[in-house]
Amino acid sequence: MLIWVSTGMRPRQWVAVHRKHHAFTDTVRDPHSPIILGFARVQFANALLYRRVARDPAATARYARDLPADRWDRLLFDHAFVGLGLGVILLVALFGWELALVAAVVHAVYYLLGGGAINAVGHRWGRRPFDNLATNNQWLAWLVVGEGLHNNHHAATTSSRFSLARGEIDPGWWCIRLLVRLRCATLRETGVASKAGATP
Repeated sequence: MLIWVSTGMRPRQWVAVHRKHHAFTDTVRDPHSPIILGFARVQFANALLYRRVARDPAATARYARDLPADRWDRLLFDHAFVGLGLGVILLVALFGWELALVAAVVHAVYYLLGGGAINAVGHRWGRRPFDNLATNNQWLAWLVVGEGLHNNHHAATTSSRFSLARGEIDPGWWCIRLLVRLRCATLRETGVASKAGATP
């Protein structure tokens, strides 16, 4: 829900794009490969590349078929502007329109550039401890809540923890652990890190 309110992303569409990226990583069918499309295009136009696949009903049907639309999706989550509208109303209610405007601009720039960097930087430069074309960049992981450990993510695609080796830091994992302790989330799989051949 937080992502829907802060970005307007429809959950099933996001899943479909993400899964297609993993199915065809760094090939011509990858929705956002900097190897194929170039660094600048992925870094600065990643949201547009994402939307191209997200708008394709066949892609959503194929890559998110295990997530059929439920009543909440039809009522709320399949309506991007409803989510963004609620997010803006919440910002204005909490901070007033002036500060809300500044927060919205900062968030939009962070979202567009950070999301682009996950794929643009995360498939061009950095360490490759596992045999895939993605890379690990700890400095990027700090900026994008763990996603900079992108080589690890491609090695253990179903793991909610991106830090797979000693010394790697995944701020997103801290958030997930907190949500689990508060009983706001559950983990579907555990031990994925060891399956990838790394020390958790």
